[in-house]
Amino acid sequence: MKAYLILEDGTVFEGTSIGSTREVISEIVFNTSMTGYLEVLTDPSYAGQAVVMTYPLIGNYGICKEDMESGRAWPDGYIVRELSRIPSNFRSGDTIQHFLEEQDIPGISGIDTRALTKILREKGTMNGMITTNGSFDLEEVKERIRAYQVTGVVLKTTTKEKYVLPGEGKKVALMDFGAKKNIARELNKRGCEVTVYPADTPAEEVLKTKPDGIMLSNGPGDPAENTEIIKEVRKFYESDVPVFAICLGHQLMALATGANTYKLKYGHRGGNHPVKDLETGRVYISSQNHGYAVDEHSMNPEVAVPAFVNVNDKTNEGLKYVGKNIFTVQYHPEACPGPQDSGYLFDRFLRMMEEER
Repeated sequence: MKAYLILEDGTVFEGTSIGSTREVISEIVFNTSMTGYLEVLTDPSYAGQAVVMTYPLIGNYGICKEDMESGRAWPDGYIVRELSRIPSNFRSGDTIQHFLEEQDIPGISGIDTRALTKILREKGTMNGMITTNGSFDLEEVKERIRAYQVTGVVLKTTTKEKYVLPGEGKKVALMDFGAKKNIARELNKRGCEVTVYPADTPAEEVLKTKPDGIMLSNGPGDPAENTEIIKEVRKFYESDVPVFAICLGHQLMALATGANTYKLKYGHRGGNHPVKDLETGRVYISSQNHGYAVDEHSMNPEVAVPAFVNVNDKTNEGLKYVGKNIFTVQYHPEACPGPQDSGYLFDRFLRMMEEER
């Protein structure tokens, strides 16, 4: 069945329908990872977005549900050059085509994803529609596409109830703003007891349990939209509890302490982004998935100072808070699959909790 991708600037790509055949309007973003498509599909940070995979062959090792980063797929749509119909991997339990159908994710294959990515890089992230209806009115559709906004996605993706992952070591409160499972796994395998809280949990409720540390997770959408959550994050800052924050959590802590965030032209999404540790000068290869960044120049240097920088475009990739046991990073040290370079940050968080005691 034919399918069409229509961008808000009027560009139309024709390809083949994959997955669900329902029509969807979403923000179109691209990911440069060569592997890890299941992790991409199940990353809550993609809520409200349709993902273009720049690598030309997707699905060749099938689906292994043990690798899912959450209980379901989150993107609104999925866009690929070629979809492998016959996976080859001893761990594979399903095809990506069936997974997309099962998860009701509409998609399109057979289009020039490199050309599409160039458009998004040159013109910036834009909205688009995936449809199997070939008789669309382009002008009418463009108006609907332009009107789309990504809103309310943190509360959509967060856990609905608190739950605990047992451990014999430090007690960590993980604020789930759309958390990937691997954040809790990384803490758990270091012996931590991890209590996962819904995003709208009051800070007082968390702090009264006397956690050894607080983890602020990744998540989707515009960080500045979360005004009530930002007020609670401020209370975590004012406490003496060690805090480690990743991606959206990094942005929320910055907003809670007086800095601003802004939307990047086309974001950072992939497993090959170099970041430099400003203290040591060492460069790490990182996994990233974000469309917004912290304006480090808007941060009071008496509150926090830059700790990491993106080597490609010099955007902020982390902050160290002055006089506080708080550090935050824009990238994903828990990323799996992907570079393991930054796993040491979880060990740093453990040392902070031990020193605080």
